[in-house]
Amino acid sequence: MRPPSRAPLNAPVLVATRRAEVHPSGAELAAAIGISRARLARLVRLGLVEPDAPGSSVFTAVAVGRLRRMLRLHGDLGVDLTGAAIIVDLVERLERLEAERACWRGGPPGPVEGHREL
Repeated sequence: MRPPSRAPLNAPVLVATRRAEVHPSGAELAAAIGISRARLARLVRLGLVEPDAPGSSVFTAVAVGRLRRMLRLHGDLGVDLTGAAIIVDLVERLERLEAERACWRGGPPGPVEGHREL
């Protein structure tokens, strides 16, 4: 099943306030993403998406964003979900490295040479 929206892969999924981060339940997450609760449970069992804490049924905004990116890669490019999880991990690593590089150089994060945003 395709995700319902065509937002960019790095678009925020849930807006968190400064006071508290939103932590949707599994049912709320499945509804927001457009997948069944059974499919979400399967992705959790496979370790492709992780709840806030082991055995928990709530998810962080970061997990929601990761899942949305994975489903977008799966739906748009036909990447299997395990491959999509690996791609998302690598993109997140690149983003962290870009931020670290910017800190060392004393400027805002910029794109890594030869790297394009998904």
